[in-house]
Amino acid sequence: MNKIARNIIFFLLLMLPLSVYADMQTIPMVVAKQANGGVSYNLSIKILAVMAILTVLPALLITMSAFTRIVVVLAILRQGLGIPNVPSNQIVIGLSLIMTLFVMMPVLQKMNETSLQPYIQGKVSEQQSLDSSSSILKKFMLKQTRKTDLKIFSELSKTKFSPSENVSMLVLMPAFVTSELKTAFEIGFLILLPFLIIDIVVASVLMSMGMMMLSPMVISLPFKILFFVLVDGWTLIITSLITSFRV
Repeated sequence: MNKIARNIIFFLLLMLPLSVYADMQTIPMVVAKQANGGVSYNLSIKILAVMAILTVLPALLITMSAFTRIVVVLAILRQGLGIPNVPSNQIVIGLSLIMTLFVMMPVLQKMNETSLQPYIQGKVSEQQSLDSSSSILKKFMLKQTRKTDLKIFSELSKTKFSPSENVSMLVLMPAFVTSELKTAFEIGFLILLPFLIIDIVVASVLMSMGMMMLSPMVISLPFKILFFVLVDGWTLIITSLITSFRV
C-alpha cells in the first residue's frame, strides 16, 4: 500500500510542472505596445505596478511630501508640553496626514489636470503621464530643499549638480528629507523656547522657597498647558506649519 502511495505521489510530482506550464499559457504575456508615441503595457503589468506602488506608499509619503516636517514638529510640541503621550500617536499621525493633504492639494490638483485626466482620456501614454507628474512633484520638492543639501548628495553620488538642470530623483529625495528635518528642528526650537522659560521660572521659584523635593515638572505642566491654550497654540502651530511650505 505504501509503495502504491509513493508511486501516486511521484506521478503527481511529475505532472505538476506540466500543469503549471498549461496554466501559464492562459496568463497574458508581458507585451509593450506603442500608443500615441509612448509605451503602453499589458493590463496585468499595470495592476502589478499599482499594487507595488501601494506597498511603498508610506515610504513615498515620508520622502516626497510635507508629512515629515509636520509630524516631527508635532512630536517636538508634545515633548515641550511635557505630556509625551497626549495627544496620542494616532491623533498626531492623523492630524499630520490631514495637514499634508491640505499642503499638497495644489500639487495634486495640478498633477490631476496635467497628467491623470489626459491619461484617462487616452491623450497621453503611461510614460508621458508619469514624466509629467514627476516633474510637478520635483518642483514642489526643489522649493523646500536647500541647495547645500542637493550639492552634498550630488557629490556623494558622484554626479554634477547644476540648479538649472534636471535633478535626479535619487539625489533629490534624500536632500529633500534632510532639508525637511532641518526645518522641522528649527521650528521645534522656537516652539520649545517659551516652555523652557516656564520650566526655568518654576524651578527658580521652588528653589527660592526651599521646596527641593518637589519636581518642577509637576508644577510647570499646568502653567504650560494654560499658556498654550491662552495663546491659541494649535492655531498658531498649524498656521505656521502650513505657511512655512513654498508651494
